[in-house]
Amino acid sequence: MPGCGKTTVGRHLAKHLGLAFVDSDAEIEHRLGCSISEVFAQQGEAAFRDVEQDMLEELTARPGIVLATGGGAVLRPSNRDALHSRSHVFYLRATPEELYRRLRHDTQRPLLQVADPLQRLRTLYRDRDPLYRRTAHFVVESARPSVQALIGMVLMQLELAGLVDTGQTAPPEGGQPA
Repeated sequence: MPGCGKTTVGRHLAKHLGLAFVDSDAEIEHRLGCSISEVFAQQGEAAFRDVEQDMLEELTARPGIVLATGGGAVLRPSNRDALHSRSHVFYLRATPEELYRRLRHDTQRPLLQVADPLQRLRTLYRDRDPLYRRTAHFVVESARPSVQALIGMVLMQLELAGLVDTGQTAPPEGGQPA
């Protein structure tokens, strides 16, 4: 969901694991030379989703990255399939009310530029939560923990799954070894 912490947690996690961080929305903006808001306004959401699908196809084939996707990436089955089959997906879950608290002053997210952004978040959550759950290998509650706590939870899940040895990585900034 928008505002759940994907980019922030992804950046810190990549640094912690010594991997490159890639934000699919930033990559799309770089490639198109304009903001996602501009793409939505000029070409519509469907055109953006086409570009996003191509970008995710490319990015999920890249090894050794931590990838943060846009919140709507799961809307297309091909994106869900690519993400689930080619990577280890974490769903950073938060309630619409918590997301609204974080995003109430944000003017950069095109889907939230409506009269009632909280209701829009509730609708997005209702529609997307099952898709996030279906795509994810791991679900982490992101409502209140600090960034360091979230990174610790993600690392713990990776370690439990045998995907990383956290004893050989540095603890999150300001945190304890996971």
